[in-house]
Amino acid sequence: MTEPEAVPFPWSPIPLPFVVMRLLLQRVSSASVAVGERTIGSIGRGFLLLVGFTHTDDDATLQWMADKVLGLRLFPDSEDKLNLSLEDVDGSLLVVSQFTLYGDARKGRRPSFLDAAGPDVAIPLYERFIEMLRARGVPTETGEFGAMMQVALVNDGPVTLWLER
Repeated sequence: MTEPEAVPFPWSPIPLPFVVMRLLLQRVSSASVAVGERTIGSIGRGFLLLVGFTHTDDDATLQWMADKVLGLRLFPDSEDKLNLSLEDVDGSLLVVSQFTLYGDARKGRRPSFLDAAGPDVAIPLYERFIEMLRARGVPTETGEFGAMMQVALVNDGPVTLWLER
């Protein structure tokens, strides 16, 4: 039996069934994450990163994404042009794991999350990604993997990017 032909999404040059690391970046003036009544991570100016991992992600993927996030120039300069990076503005990161970035709702009413890595794969990837960001000297707060979390943010701009690798 042959595999069905991969059909690209109309908005993506990546054909199915190729699955990639996904990250939703939001520029924030503040953000926090709580588990129950306890705030476990909080930042001022910076990026909120909602991060999802898939089965094929590896160290090279994580490094590319860390470099991309830290190199993006998404903060305004004195002329209101997006010319400044997170480092330029002494910004911080709040990293929250979110497997629902892999929700596939093309069929039915209940999304499938088959492309999301399970905890045995995703937890080490999440921890390694955070380690890479912190190694670059960026203040980095986190959510709690697998917990039911409440994320609060003030989206600055708004500036929101969808990143894949």
